[in-house]
Amino acid sequence: MEMSNEFDRLLFFEHARKAAEAAYANNPLDSDNLTRWGGSLLELAQFQSVPDSKKMIAEGISKLEEALVIDAKKHETIWCLGNAHTSLAFLTPDQDEAKESFDKAAIYFQQAVDEEPGNELYQKSLEVSSKAPELHAEIHKQGLTQQALGAAPTSGASTSSSTKSSKKKKSSDLKYDIFGWIILAVGIVTWIGFAKSQMPPPPPPPPR
Repeated sequence: MEMSNEFDRLLFFEHARKAAEAAYANNPLDSDNLTRWGGSLLELAQFQSVPDSKKMIAEGISKLEEALVIDAKKHETIWCLGNAHTSLAFLTPDQDEAKESFDKAAIYFQQAVDEEPGNELYQKSLEVSSKAPELHAEIHKQGLTQQALGAAPTSGASTSSSTKSSKKKKSSDLKYDIFGWIILAVGIVTWIGFAKSQMPPPPPPPPR
């Protein structure tokens, strides 16, 4: 079931990316469309190997930055940029380089909060961004990045003690708690924005 959901997500965001690319050809100055395009690329990056994921996130960042040139105060775009730089940081083993991305992310999250102070998701993002470097250090210390951040799992993984593997699992779960909700939230923004512009409204809930 979970695999089916993952596959559905992959198809949805690939469709969203292609639709945004087509819409861009007709109107390159639509900041909503550029934000959807960037958000789709961030989502699709999860399904790639680490190097391809980094390339896709960088492409997403360029689309989001292009959207900000058109509308500098668009808080959804600003917030997505914060997530993009957070994602990039988690994929970067070098701590100094990752810190630069985390610092950029925090600036974007603060800007998003400034533009829409009542948004709880933006506030939460800003709050969590301060803990991200510590989590990054823990993940890379244990060498979890390849398996947890988009690379295909290695079936012949090391047969270390069960204590060690449970420790790994714990750290991986912790990473998903923080990294996962960030990407999922980008997906929600993309999904809603895409649905508004491209898709018919969902059917009403069945009567109780």
